[in-house]
Amino acid sequence: MDAEMAAKANTGMDADAETAQALRAKRDAKTKPHLEQYAPVWLIDEKIIAEDEAVQFNAVFQHNQYGWVNRRYRFDGFNNVLYHKGQKQLREDDVLDLITQEPYIDTTAADIPNAYGG
Repeated sequence: MDAEMAAKANTGMDADAETAQALRAKRDAKTKPHLEQYAPVWLIDEKIIAEDEAVQFNAVFQHNQYGWVNRRYRFDGFNNVLYHKGQKQLREDDVLDLITQEPYIDTTAADIPNAYGG
């Protein structure tokens, strides 16, 4: 009986991982075209909300008008909608450790001055 319960538990964990992976794939398809203009972009504080079919995350990038920003988004996987939930400005000192890591969206040459101002 223990092996059967363990198998069921593993199946549930696999299903959760598959759900999270599917949500991330849908999120990426919706998010990347919007965020590419701000590249390089780093994702932080990702939270999968399986019961809502949603992913909440923050994107950090250098904005052409506001400097470094930490912008919160929520992706609704059921409706395939990306919601902007607010942003706050960051000091350059706050992002020094982050920018040494691999970005979510990379670029060979940043075009920050020509990015859309939104």
